[in-house]
Amino acid sequence: MAPRIVPITAPDDPRIAAYRAVRERDLAGRESGFIAEGEVVLRVALGPDARCRPSSLLVAENRLARLQPLIADLDPAIPVFAASQAVMDAIVGFPIHRGILGFGLRPTDAGAAALLAAAPARALVMVLIGIANHDNMGGLFRNAAAFGVTAVLLDPTCCDPLYRKAIRVSVGAVLKVPFARLEEGEDVIERLAAGGFTPLALSPAGAVSVAQVARPQRAAILLGAEGPGLPPQLLARAQTVAIPMAPGWDSLNVAAASAIILHALA
Repeated sequence: MAPRIVPITAPDDPRIAAYRAVRERDLAGRESGFIAEGEVVLRVALGPDARCRPSSLLVAENRLARLQPLIADLDPAIPVFAASQAVMDAIVGFPIHRGILGFGLRPTDAGAAALLAAAPARALVMVLIGIANHDNMGGLFRNAAAFGVTAVLLDPTCCDPLYRKAIRVSVGAVLKVPFARLEEGEDVIERLAAGGFTPLALSPAGAVSVAQVARPQRAAILLGAEGPGLPPQLLARAQTVAIPMAPGWDSLNVAAASAIILHALA
């Protein structure tokens, strides 16, 4: 097989409509689609264990030679649109220095119950509550991939993991780690219990230190937004875990905190 290179010479070419005005579409939303940006991210997206794959690529012509190893075995059904740097910048609406974008369709959300049911006997799940910052979301998924998290559950108030910036910060991990969004009103503690998962809730006032936690066969790490943290009603129904810190300091960035507890359990 050889990649199917499709030259693009005009920004208004209808074949690249999905890539037009990227930042405006970031804000407005892409409904069923997502944009992946950069060589590192696309390497994950085109890898054998990716859950979200691009259906097309848009590449600056001067990057084609460098990207040849990445796209050499690409299915010809996935077109590689190639444009000059000036045309590509005009398409996306800003100087796109990385010179490579991919567009794909979002996978169907199977739901939390199905995701937990598919987990192996020994599994580590991350549950995110109220994570509204895309940098944090990307960092959390990057850590999830690094420490072998089986799946990520998000409550309805979390931001979109498939937002372009979140994908980029995660270095493509969002496209690899399975995730599902909890339904409005779905009781996450009950859902975890039904799947045989022990909930461990991270909190500065946790009852035990992260170093004292015995790893359950099926563990679920609950993480809340910086500032408000996890709701009291969730903390009251889970084993609470603290990361000891220097006197006078009680909090970390949520992505940093996730790395510490995931490493301890993994």
